[in-house]
Amino acid sequence: MAEETTIDGSGAAAEEGAEARSKRERLRRTRRLLTEARGHLTHRALRLIGFAAFVYLVLKLIPGFEKALTNLQNVKFQWVIGAMAVETLSEIGYVVSWRGILDPDNLLRQGARGKHLGARVAWAQLGGGMIVPGGTLGSIGVGAWMLHRLGMPMDRVGERQFTLMFLNSAVDGLAIVFFGLGLAIGVFNGQDDLALTLLPAAVVAIGIALALFVVARAERLAARFEAKRPRIAKGITTLAAAVDSTKRMLRHRGSTKIVLGAVAYLGFDMAVLQGAFVAIHAHPVPTFAVVSMCYLIGGLAGSIPLPANLGAVGGMAGMLVVFGVNHNDAVAAVVLYQAIGFLVPLIGGGIAYLFLRREFGSMDGDEPDDEAPGDTPAGAATPAN
Repeated sequence: MAEETTIDGSGAAAEEGAEARSKRERLRRTRRLLTEARGHLTHRALRLIGFAAFVYLVLKLIPGFEKALTNLQNVKFQWVIGAMAVETLSEIGYVVSWRGILDPDNLLRQGARGKHLGARVAWAQLGGGMIVPGGTLGSIGVGAWMLHRLGMPMDRVGERQFTLMFLNSAVDGLAIVFFGLGLAIGVFNGQDDLALTLLPAAVVAIGIALALFVVARAERLAARFEAKRPRIAKGITTLAAAVDSTKRMLRHRGSTKIVLGAVAYLGFDMAVLQGAFVAIHAHPVPTFAVVSMCYLIGGLAGSIPLPANLGAVGGMAGMLVVFGVNHNDAVAAVVLYQAIGFLVPLIGGGIAYLFLRREFGSMDGDEPDDEAPGDTPAGAATPAN
């Protein structure tokens, strides 16, 4: 009996020791994450400064943009505060969707990480990435890295991040169909050129229908392309997995909140661009439908790897000019919108970092960490090939 008691006591002590070590490891990873997240936020701040300097020089030195610079200089501080509040609502929508899709089981609340860690990681992702049309892929890398460093298996991170991107892309696509068709048939005021309204809406609608057609036959099509076109087969299976994951998410109890978050993320962001025309005293101010089409189509240029997301800036401004907006007004409004889009995530990510730093402390006094920044942390799954 004494021997059994000794064995039971030893087993309990071993379990407590293992749990304590696991807790220390999770805390150590979180603290290491804070140290590296600070570097991402610093880099984002430098990009904001570089963007402002570059835009000033371009508008100052290139003939024909003097009025755009004057318009920006006359923007009232009260408008900037209001625009930052609206942009914050947009980012909160993203955070809601992010938490609902990336961590539906509240795994990030476990241990000593705190119940708000998920929201703070989402804000840090916003602060470290480029959250504008076309720039979302860069932020996915930041978010995946952060979640993986916190111990979530990379295959799960990748699947959920892709589902989030797929949901946001679907909302964007449906918005193009909605505003493009509305402009084409005269429901919304603004441009009625069918090449600028109905054509993009039709292309997107056909693309959505084609994607659904492929997904319905994904297994058979993937098997057909596997031998000669393995990349196409991989793309088909990835698309099918994203659609299936989105369907499962929509059946989840909190799906309404997730979808509303994605809609708010897009809608409030477009509202900031619309408001920028009011701030620079543009005349006439383009309608919200026109601004939305230019935002969604022009933002696709954000996939061009240019610093400070200048591809999206040029794409949006170019589309606005094509839709008949004065070129000085278009450039000034897009630059102002982009500056707000830089500033709000940077501030939000910085505040999230400060909260996390206060909660978890720094790495000072911790055990030396032999893991390189790109290595896989202990206990986490190796990224799938």
